[in-house]
Amino acid sequence: MTMKTSHRPSWAEPYKIKTVELIRMTTREEREQAIREAGYNTFLIRSRDVYIDLLTDSGTSAMSDRQWAGLMMGDEAYSGSENFYHLQDAVREYYGYKYLVPTHQGRGAENLLSQIMIKEGDYVPGNMYFTTTRLHQELAGGTFVDVIIDEAHDPASRHPFKGNVDMEKLDRLVQEVGAENVPYISLEGNVNMAGGQPFSMANLKELNSYCRKHNIPIMLDATRTIENAWFIREREDGYADKSLRSILREICDLTDGCTMSAKKDLLVNIGGFFACNDESIFLKAQNMVVVYEGLHTYGGLAGRDMEAMAIGIREAVMEEHQASRIGQVRYLGDMLRQAGVPIVNPIGSHAIFIDARKFLPHLDQDEYPAQSLAAELYLEAGIRAMERGNVSAGRDPVTGKNRHPALELVRLTLPRRVYTQAHMDVVAESVVRVFENRDNIKGLKMIYEPEYLRFFQARFEPLT
Repeated sequence: MTMKTSHRPSWAEPYKIKTVELIRMTTREEREQAIREAGYNTFLIRSRDVYIDLLTDSGTSAMSDRQWAGLMMGDEAYSGSENFYHLQDAVREYYGYKYLVPTHQGRGAENLLSQIMIKEGDYVPGNMYFTTTRLHQELAGGTFVDVIIDEAHDPASRHPFKGNVDMEKLDRLVQEVGAENVPYISLEGNVNMAGGQPFSMANLKELNSYCRKHNIPIMLDATRTIENAWFIREREDGYADKSLRSILREICDLTDGCTMSAKKDLLVNIGGFFACNDESIFLKAQNMVVVYEGLHTYGGLAGRDMEAMAIGIREAVMEEHQASRIGQVRYLGDMLRQAGVPIVNPIGSHAIFIDARKFLPHLDQDEYPAQSLAAELYLEAGIRAMERGNVSAGRDPVTGKNRHPALELVRLTLPRRVYTQAHMDVVAESVVRVFENRDNIKGLKMIYEPEYLRFFQARFEPLT
């Protein structure tokens, strides 16, 4: 499969700036103290000590004037909020799922899905793991099995759809354990841990046909599926003239339900939902959300949050918005590639992923090269990035040893509608300076490790 390429003319952000938030640059001495106090974990740095924050695009995007106006329309009734019905209508219109259960964010929906559908001893195939998704699957008694294509584990591969499911891997698993022990396949749009890489519509159609034959539901992680739709239109034959909205609906119509962290695609600071077409699953989720989140018509959210989410759905499918969002990521990625910085190819949707193993080949993976590089970038320029490698992968629950993923990455994640091209210039220049000094970067050792999702709270110190 070959990727279509074309000259991209200059473009400008499709919005005007109405409100600004001041940021400040710290001194090297201040940053040295801040990173020590944070245990060399960028998650533990106080935001006031960060100059350009590329830790995540989750809940960090800028809301529009219409979304802010929507906050004033919040119906904060405990039961039957009007904003719930606005959100339900928007999900049905754009995503096509019949039933909706709101949650406070994506992992709330992941918990509902896992507890309802997974039984002890089940196997859950997916197109690469995501941290919270896999943990919820394991806590429910399941075992995650990676069935993504091999190209997804190769940062240098330019396969246009590295998020595709390897149908042979999936079939081998089903034949080995039995379809009755596969509660669903977990399909992520624009696979985060692979570098924001999309699946193709052709692959999804093949997956849908296979799953119908074996009576296995497809549960979509819809967090970045609008961005996935962009790449389908750009790279896949037959979709160049279709709207993002129509491609999004086609994706969802080929699946049975979804979890959503609305803090990404849908441009809100908090919120998510679980949606499906099966009434029996919906009724279980509707009942369970009362235990974990709140009543089924608010799910841990204020009415105003649901209103902002409903408006965000409509804004997220706007062509101009996605062109700007993905264009800015490419702008940064192109600058880094031109400077020789090793990154995951092709450039994805929401972040630039630096290949820490190639950046720091002198560090063993158990010296946490990605964590070390993220700390060094903060020290150099006050830029906060995220480790996506050995630390994020965690430990094998059977052996207790570190998992050693093929991808040892540092993620430079761009919040939507927040930073300008000038900020991207600063980021690129800073990464290049660190790259030029890469031989002097030392590894880290872990001195505190929490039981779950260690990358959020682990602490490190430099190796001497």
